[in-house]
Amino acid sequence: MSKVAYVNGRYVAQREASVNVEDRGYQFGDGIYEVIHVHAGRFVDEALHLDRLERSLREIRLPMPMPRASLRVVLEEVVRRNRVTEGLVYMQVTRGVARRDHAFPTRPVPPALVVTAKRTLPFPKAAEGWTGTAVTVPDQRWARCDIKTVNLLPNVLARQAARDQGATEAIMFDPATGMVREGASTSVWIVDAQGVLRTRPLDHAILPGCTRAALIEELRAEGIAFEEGEYGLDVLRGAREIFLTSATSFVKPMLRLDGAPVGNGQVGPVARRLFDLFARRVQGGRNAAA
Repeated sequence: MSKVAYVNGRYVAQREASVNVEDRGYQFGDGIYEVIHVHAGRFVDEALHLDRLERSLREIRLPMPMPRASLRVVLEEVVRRNRVTEGLVYMQVTRGVARRDHAFPTRPVPPALVVTAKRTLPFPKAAEGWTGTAVTVPDQRWARCDIKTVNLLPNVLARQAARDQGATEAIMFDPATGMVREGASTSVWIVDAQGVLRTRPLDHAILPGCTRAALIEELRAEGIAFEEGEYGLDVLRGAREIFLTSATSFVKPMLRLDGAPVGNGQVGPVARRLFDLFARRVQGGRNAAA
């Protein structure tokens, strides 16, 4: 069965799908994207992702391509047509097709919308076996990383730097201050040398991760203490545990950093507990988004 994509009002075979060469997403990266995990046919933390989509669009002065309820119908139909019960649905909104000019089109054009879906492996059964390694790289991105733009070249280069070193993810840091920011496509959490669960606070330097937000809901519901505050590479490298969160990483422990073991080199108790909490949410347990 061929994959099906939604492209500007039409459901088409993905191998035949195309966009205009003057689409501003292609020409300038002038667009926003979102990815939602699909589990058992249900969108995980859908509201968080669609809220972030709307926020990112507002930040670049781009309207929603259709009402939110209509967008949800499109997402469901793309998932249905691709027979995805476990996987990802991807959506991208750009400023549309216009003669190439850096400024916004003089005459407004309709936003362009593309939606695709793909199957992935089943949700992991345990934190053990769902691990990775990381390297640290200087952050070379622009000043508004809180916007989920399709401009991802620095993230691509960071992830490739990790792959070149045999690692799973690149953890980026401010080259001027040494303060840790986030992964190439993940939020970073640590249990520091004193046993404190920590993550960087939200600001323009990092993306407001939806899985990060979902996990914070779970932490508060369970009464688990954590701190939002900046920390440097020295604290990261001395951490007892490091784990990453995202719509595709879920809660993913990192066992090595820059070639050295994290803690004792095994999945730590905090990451294991939080993996289990998030797994319950994915399965539709307490605090799961409708």
